[in-house]
Amino acid sequence: MHAAVIVFPGSNCDRDLAVAFRNAGARVSMVWHKDTALPGGVDVIAVPGGFSFGDYLRCGAIAANSPICRAVVAHAERGGYVLGVCNGFQVLTETGLLPGALLRNANLKYICKTVELRVETADSAFTAGYSAGEVITIPIAHHDGNYFADDDTLARLRGEDRVAFTYCDNPNGSVGDIAGLLSHNRRVLGMMPHPERMAEAAHGGTQGAALFDGLVGRFETA
Repeated sequence: MHAAVIVFPGSNCDRDLAVAFRNAGARVSMVWHKDTALPGGVDVIAVPGGFSFGDYLRCGAIAANSPICRAVVAHAERGGYVLGVCNGFQVLTETGLLPGALLRNANLKYICKTVELRVETADSAFTAGYSAGEVITIPIAHHDGNYFADDDTLARLRGEDRVAFTYCDNPNGSVGDIAGLLSHNRRVLGMMPHPERMAEAAHGGTQGAALFDGLVGRFETA
């Protein structure tokens, strides 16, 4: 599998994502935000966490208008896989690849800690390495992770089994405790927690590795 990790000014988790994908057996290309095309043969695009463009204007809004994001959207529209983590999740909502928005945390403070997540569905390439209902431990680090969608959108997400992860003890006020969600074709995942920061034993746990292992394994068996 060939993964492309997008790099913006202010990205700080791009190399972490690259390491997690490589450890799972993927080939990885780093792609600069001013590039207009993806490398040939890319299967999965990863949009990393951090503070793209300093979070000016609105988190992810400037990054979503970078040249490379047109290629990211086109890749997704062709049925390609896209993973957005933290700031990457914000970018995916700004591009319209995922519904809703990420607002300021309910307590108006930056939160950096390890939290428990419940896996709500195993029916996706991203969550196939888990069991529905399984509780995993993954770090968060964000100031604008409060997911919001209107009632109709929330009902549709639940009805279509598109909520991938929920918080067991909601740290930021996200509606429906949502920590991660899938696109309508289940090939785009946005999540605020950082699985790449819990993907090696040296991190204090490896429960994030199952996301990358499951995704790479999907391509190996295809």
